[in-house]
Amino acid sequence: MTDWFSADTWFGSLVDLGNDLLWTYVLIIFLLGLGLFLTIRTNFVQFRLLPAMIRELFKGTDRTPFKEGKGTTPFQAFAISTAARVGTGNLAGVAIAISVGGPGAIFWMWIVALIGAATGFVESTLAQIYKVKDKDGFRGGPAYYMQRGLGSRGMGILFAVLMVLCFGLIFNGVQTHTISDAFVGAFDIPPIVIGIIIAAMMAFIIFGGIRRIAVVAEVIVPIFAVTYVIGALVIMIINFDQVPGVFALIFSNAFGLEEVVGGGIGAAIMTGVQRGLFSNEAGMGSAPNAAATVYVNHPVKQGLVQSLGVLVDTIVICSATAFIILLTDVYTVGDMEGIQLTQMALAEHVGEGATIFVTLAVFFFAFSSLLGNYYYGQVNIEFISEKPIYLTLFRITFLLMILAGATADLEIIWAMADLFMGSMALVNLIAVLLLGHIAIKALRHYQNQTRRGLDPTFYRDSVKGIKNIESWGSKHDK
Repeated sequence: MTDWFSADTWFGSLVDLGNDLLWTYVLIIFLLGLGLFLTIRTNFVQFRLLPAMIRELFKGTDRTPFKEGKGTTPFQAFAISTAARVGTGNLAGVAIAISVGGPGAIFWMWIVALIGAATGFVESTLAQIYKVKDKDGFRGGPAYYMQRGLGSRGMGILFAVLMVLCFGLIFNGVQTHTISDAFVGAFDIPPIVIGIIIAAMMAFIIFGGIRRIAVVAEVIVPIFAVTYVIGALVIMIINFDQVPGVFALIFSNAFGLEEVVGGGIGAAIMTGVQRGLFSNEAGMGSAPNAAATVYVNHPVKQGLVQSLGVLVDTIVICSATAFIILLTDVYTVGDMEGIQLTQMALAEHVGEGATIFVTLAVFFFAFSSLLGNYYYGQVNIEFISEKPIYLTLFRITFLLMILAGATADLEIIWAMADLFMGSMALVNLIAVLLLGHIAIKALRHYQNQTRRGLDPTFYRDSVKGIKNIESWGSKHDK
């Protein structure tokens, strides 16, 4: 990384200015406001239909559609999107949120997830409605529903470019930097060596297509997510007498009643919203790319599964990291930040051997995130152009960014991630606001059928006012 491409230069100042304008004056209000609006318009779908979400997820473990080449299963799409969500945002991102915004930032991460789950439902339902067919089954996402639902290919291109830059390139730097940082802290391995190893492993997988990505993701994500959460629960049980105090600390710090670390209530809100969006991606427009690949007989089913993913990511996994850190005092002493803060906190609980565990957890979490990131970039490259040369160039650049991220400056990488993430989210949220009524109509159609004891089935002419649908047959075809 050259000297000018760092946090304390004109480039870093420009990135910081963009973040201040975007997050302080636009995105926090829009993100939370739209999430609250959709929560009300869907009649609190993320809470009311939580049992249905769980049922649809477990029904989605049937691999028959995948074996028949119809598309990915609901569980595989959940794993792909969770692979992108459950990465450094859950381990390093939570630690950064606490060190910058104080314990209160965790409260605002929770709020983003609870409200944003409605946004996640709407965007993934729209992705299902407007998905298109391809050689692996289906593909789609915000760029596709912007073109087909809003009739704006220009808006779709803008989103696709931001998605490629954000997930396909910048977020790689975040993931690989966190992996290399963890390995430096645990084994003192040079970052460039880690970068080369990761790039080689990713090259083998990404040239195998979405089907290979889906198979890898559905194995890695559940095993390591469950293991990590169980470990955190054991720590909470051991320190049960201190857990109420941690809750009190989070709530008091969230509203500026108790300043512990960070920059007060403003820093808590901004940092919590930023890290919350980075972690659960609700409204960012990323998860819909995975949701669109699924073969289901009603688009709302996958919208429900992806809404559950938002809640699992933040309420369960991010909270696990937060309690691991806050049940110690390591965040108030020393100058550790990011993943090394999480490593130090876990070492306080279970000894120095925990550093190795966190390092391995980081590797598999971040590696699975790279899988999801790559697929999101590929889908949007194919939206921009079907020519194979563009996909090949993207793959090469993707691998090069893995190498660059391993040795990058931590502060500038996270700042750039926030800027591109915010820009992408803003474009997607505008589309979700304009098309949200279509997902709500589909939800009503789903509920009308479930109330009659039917397995909800959707056709392109099931709901009035929806045009330019490619992948759903007509009920008059039968």
